Amino acid sequence: MRVLLLLLLSSASIFGQNIKSKELTFAEYLGYVKKYHPMVKSANLEISQAQANLMIARGAFDPKIEIDFDKKQFKEKEYYSILNSSFKIPTWYGIEVKAGFDNSEGMYINPENTTPNKGLTSLGINIPLGQGLFINQRMADVRKAKMQIQLSQSERKLQAVAVLYDAAVAYFNWKKNYSEVLLYEQYLQNAKARNKGIATLIKNGDKPAIDSIEAGIILKNRILNLEEASLKLTKSKLELSNFLWLENNIPLELQDNLIPEENLKQTLNETLKTNELLLTTISIVDHPKINALEQKISILSIDRKLKSNQLLPKIDLGYHFLSETNTINQTNTNNYKLGLNFYYPLFLRKERGSLQLAKYKIQDTQFELDLEKIQLTNKIKAQQTEINSLERQRKLTLDLVNDYTIMLSSEERLFTLGESSIFLLNTRENNLVNAQLSNIALENRYYISNATLFKILANPD
Repeated sequence: MRVLLLLLLSSASIFGQNIKSKELTFAEYLGYVKKYHPMVKSANLEISQAQANLMIARGAFDPKIEIDFDKKQFKEKEYYSILNSSFKIPTWYGIEVKAGFDNSEGMYINPENTTPNKGLTSLGINIPLGQGLFINQRMADVRKAKMQIQLSQSERKLQAVAVLYDAAVAYFNWKKNYSEVLLYEQYLQNAKARNKGIATLIKNGDKPAIDSIEAGIILKNRILNLEEASLKLTKSKLELSNFLWLENNIPLELQDNLIPEENLKQTLNETLKTNELLLTTISIVDHPKINALEQKISILSIDRKLKSNQLLPKIDLGYHFLSETNTINQTNTNNYKLGLNFYYPLFLRKERGSLQLAKYKIQDTQFELDLEKIQLTNKIKAQQTEINSLERQRKLTLDLVNDYTIMLSSEERLFTLGESSIFLLNTRENNLVNAQLSNIALENRYYISNATLFKILANPD
């Protein structure tokens, strides 16, 4: 009978994987997220939008053709027919080259619009001597648009790495809940075997009837534990499915035959590219968040230069050489049109206030940059320390699991010899289960801690 009981107590085995089960490795899973997840694609669109904005800004330098034609005829009289056309070429330093052709006819035309019979051609240049010569709005827009592309690249990395971090945590939680289900299935089999063995011993008069209550309690607890763990596993599968997509934005649902990677610890650091980051000092010079703040300061600096330029008087000088159409090849410097515009506010309160605000924005962003550098450095050090500590804790927990396993085996032998009780046996088993659950939880914390370091470093590529 004791031999039978020993066989029953040791008959439970770890829940076997379905023969058709297939591992969804962590690297394969992250590959799907990087390639197909909508938010990662959206992060890539940030760069495309920045490039489109650059094209818009460059449009301010596109050559332009302008034609203005106005004609009035009443009671068979041509009052006037006025044609003004021009071709303008904006240049980088605010200078504009302009070629024009004007032709006016009619009985009641304004004398200043009078032109030769075949029209009047002009070729000239407009030069801003104060505001707008070395920097103006269109120059600033192009410069900012170029920097915005670099800013978008940094922001794309930050957005993409945030998605990958959430996806990694979902995978780790799935693995944790899967491991807990396997654990409870194993000990449910143990509880069933023990309950059956106790019933046999009670029937043969080798154990008191009260032991059946104790065995039944642990069996019901194991069923309850498994039910709760199965619910958590189902929810974690659905959470994981949020990150699984295919081309054309087709969502996927995790299939029942897919299981998490068994040897995740061996491949984790390679997948997250954190292999050499736990013992070395990490430079944050090229960190996307630092680069993003530096680009913001550069963009704000352009605004500050533009505001500074607006403190200058606005002086626009224009000179246009004039010639009749049939004498275009003849040079007569006495035929020209000259223009000078001057504008200057006396107190410059609006301009000085705008410049001061631009300086404050730069200072505020610089403070943010200095703070971010310190925070990133400390976060990296803290995360390295946490990962190393969790690794040491896991080793201690594994030792505890091994010790509790030995204690349970010894208690089972004593029970078969009649020198122990079902209560002590269940107590030993509960201690082992708690130790194994602690190991699973620590393993999960270790994985998430590595993912957090990956998120802090913000290098999704």
